[in-house]
Amino acid sequence: MIPDGFFGFNPYHVALAAVGVIVILARFLPRLITRQEPASAPLMIVFGAVATLLIPAIPAVPDPRETPLPWEIISELAVIFALFGTGMRIDSVRPWRKWGPTARMLGIAMPLTILAVALLGVGFVGLTVAGAILLGAVVAPTDPVLAADVQVGPPQEGREHPVRFTLTTEAGLNDGLAFPFVYLGLIVAAEGLNPGAWFVDWLVWDVVYRIALGVLAGWAGGRILAFVLFTIPRDAPLADTGSGVVALAGVLLCYGSTELIEGYGFIAVAVMGLTVRRVEEDNRFHRQLHDFTESIEHALTAVLLVMLGAVLPVVFADLSWSQVWLALVVIVIVRPLAGWVSLIGTDMPRKDRAAIAVYGVRGIGSVYYLCYAINHMEFTNEAQLWSLVGLVILMSTILHGFSVSWAMRRIEN
Repeated sequence: MIPDGFFGFNPYHVALAAVGVIVILARFLPRLITRQEPASAPLMIVFGAVATLLIPAIPAVPDPRETPLPWEIISELAVIFALFGTGMRIDSVRPWRKWGPTARMLGIAMPLTILAVALLGVGFVGLTVAGAILLGAVVAPTDPVLAADVQVGPPQEGREHPVRFTLTTEAGLNDGLAFPFVYLGLIVAAEGLNPGAWFVDWLVWDVVYRIALGVLAGWAGGRILAFVLFTIPRDAPLADTGSGVVALAGVLLCYGSTELIEGYGFIAVAVMGLTVRRVEEDNRFHRQLHDFTESIEHALTAVLLVMLGAVLPVVFADLSWSQVWLALVVIVIVRPLAGWVSLIGTDMPRKDRAAIAVYGVRGIGSVYYLCYAINHMEFTNEAQLWSLVGLVILMSTILHGFSVSWAMRRIEN
């Protein structure tokens, strides 16, 4: 006779089993077609939605519109580790002229994207000005977490094709550079569309001060961490232990301390990765640290993507056709056109320019920015913003995941 309580199917254990099955299937199924794995991201999202709809015992994932804090924390950690790892990937920062396309993508393409999305949000979907600015800032950056398959190879591996280098450095730096526009959305929501009252303060503090401090803190943090890892004690440096825990603690210390003095921590950890990589460049610890960081990033990302898929049926309940069209326009027209325009005048071949312009996937960073903003200010269009951002991420990962391997092969051959 079966004792009471056996086979009770605890919802928590059902959820753990479901997440395990989803991640394994999402990683395994693309291997039946290709050796590449970028398609796993959209599959995790889709399978998460299917599991929510078909498994009645599975517990509900916290609604990010009502409980954004856990989403903000998990996505923030994923982005932190992804940005540090992105900085670590760059084997060579010279010649300096190869940063030209990156500067154009950051200084021209991203502001153009934010402006275009904001105008479309107001005119096409009826968002408030503050909500439209926030939407532009949220969907403009290339995501450092999901864009790994178009980036340069791990440390000491090379594969620094100009397209990969540009997309890597753009993804590493544009998250922090999008933050001033997130703050702009918060300021407009709080004080209204009256630039005379807040523009100078926003420009001085949220743009110049926070960005400069992020760069400086990242450089200083990277130099200190490299000194601790490779220099002292000289006869037994920490890097020889092969443990990445101390280095990751340094990353968290750099991020947290930069945020405490009101700098952009995302910029700091990306610059920190670049700086650490410049010290003892041939040391095998760089590759070990990168791989360790990437493992943590992948684990957090998998959980977030499944969670995102699980809440999409709820989030999409507020979806309208105008929002669907706006999401399509953002992915198919706005980002590619802004990227193409920003690269006019470079000596890049057309196919390279096209790849850089198109493959700016949206993902975990967008989730973090939206949660951050909603935790700090109540927006009139929160339901619309979540449905739009969720749809942009889903469409972007599908387009990116199922076409990027083919595109990268064409460029590199």
